[in-house]
Amino acid sequence: MADGKIHSLNTAIQEALPAMRQAANDNINANVLVRALKFSSGAQWINKDPVPVESFKWFDLDAEGVTDMGHALSLVAEELKIPPMPDRALPPVLILISDGQPTDDFDSGLKKLTDLPWGKKAVKIAIAIGSDADLDVLQKFIGNSELKPLVAKNAETLVKQIKWVSTKILGDTASQKIGGELGGKGPVPIIVPPDIVDGVDSVKPW
Repeated sequence: MADGKIHSLNTAIQEALPAMRQAANDNINANVLVRALKFSSGAQWINKDPVPVESFKWFDLDAEGVTDMGHALSLVAEELKIPPMPDRALPPVLILISDGQPTDDFDSGLKKLTDLPWGKKAVKIAIAIGSDADLDVLQKFIGNSELKPLVAKNAETLVKQIKWVSTKILGDTASQKIGGELGGKGPVPIIVPPDIVDGVDSVKPW
């Protein structure tokens, strides 16, 4: 990810954190835990364990390496097994952000994720940063033809999209009641407002 894009990503997440905490506070019956994973040449968790959103801290990332997205999905899959996941919980929310295309075995990593019961139930959102991101790959990750990847053509749009994802989706998911085994009937239905879908042409793109 180029320096300008990674700087915009760091800024967007920092700006979204207060809104995320407020969304969690508005849903006091849900315990909202956050965990972040970075991938370039390899993949690793930024925070070792999930932490309450009010305690979560974002450590700025640097632009480096390639795009080992398959490895990243494999690490996520390990955490969605039962255990460590319980068999009753709210659906996990997975947000994938990328500005390129995988440089490793993406399909294998995705299969490990979607073969799991919690991988099937997870709410999956993807954000493409700039015009070089592989939208077909991000669509495969989402796994729902009615929900398209968000495309951020500039820093302003990226901030808006991350704020929307981290507050609206978090709030809708946290407000659900835990149903039966594996969190009820299925993923949370998602309706994306038109002004969130794409970048604004009048703003200078990356």
